[in-house]
Amino acid sequence: MGISCSMHPSIEAILNKQVICNFEIMGICMNDKMELLIYINGELYPESEAKISVFDHGLLYGDGVFEGIRAYNGRIFKLDEHINRLYESAKTVGIEIPLSKEEFKKAIIEVLKRNNLRNAYIRPIVTRGVGRLGLDPRHCQKPTIIIIPQKLEEYPLTKATGKAIRAIVSSIRRTPPFCLPPMVKSLNYLNNVLAKLEAINAGVDEAIMLDWMGYVCEGTGDNVFIVKNGVLITPPTYASILPGITRQTIIEIAKRLKIEVVERNITIHELYNADEVFLTATGIEIVPVIEIDGRKIGKGEPGPIFMKIKEEFDKEVRSTGTPIYDV
Repeated sequence: MGISCSMHPSIEAILNKQVICNFEIMGICMNDKMELLIYINGELYPESEAKISVFDHGLLYGDGVFEGIRAYNGRIFKLDEHINRLYESAKTVGIEIPLSKEEFKKAIIEVLKRNNLRNAYIRPIVTRGVGRLGLDPRHCQKPTIIIIPQKLEEYPLTKATGKAIRAIVSSIRRTPPFCLPPMVKSLNYLNNVLAKLEAINAGVDEAIMLDWMGYVCEGTGDNVFIVKNGVLITPPTYASILPGITRQTIIEIAKRLKIEVVERNITIHELYNADEVFLTATGIEIVPVIEIDGRKIGKGEPGPIFMKIKEEFDKEVRSTGTPIYDV
């Protein structure tokens, strides 16, 4: 039972305020709680009915791109930056998104409105679309567009926000840039999943991956920062990393706090001997690492530079962004 939002034509009807929105009366409930509505190609579906074709190349080959976005206090943080990165990823892999950037942003805002969410994690996805077996992308006539909203308390990664974690250095190397552009946030995350499995099997929270040259790269879904002698250091964008939007926010905050920031290669030796280590990503925000491969990092507790940056980060994400509701 899809709730039509005709506009690929998509957005016109989804923005039509006269569409009946009393989904509880329509019986869209599961386990005695209201189901969230998922956007698929211009229509809204309750979670239990949100499905795509088994012939979608996003499923068959991981052929697609996505973003992870957060909303705080009725505002979407860095929406423009996330949408720009989504469209850049799509362009690099040769997917033409059939919505303009403004239409896509309006769709995200409307999905949050229809779900009555003020604090949320949002996952926009664009796949190559439905085709047939075989790699040839010409079999796919139209991209599939999906927007999945999730309450923050139901999104696993957000539960780790601010929690000090333990990590290992993974034996799985990050895919090198001459194989797949790391700046593309693609649906193919097997490289990261294998590293995450190592962390799980080691009984720790996260795995830190090295690049093809053996330098520190990133976590399984997050960027890495270390602190040494008061200097904040993070791997450069050419080190097979995704240039995280939270990463850039942290760099900007550090500079405002007069903390020196250096983007350069980091060795495992420097990682083990750092005064502080922390990870950043949209889902986890900013999280301190107190142990790596059994070695205590610094004093084994969140450090002073982390605490300063975290305080400013919390202020920024809760006071800025694109409004969801009329102000």
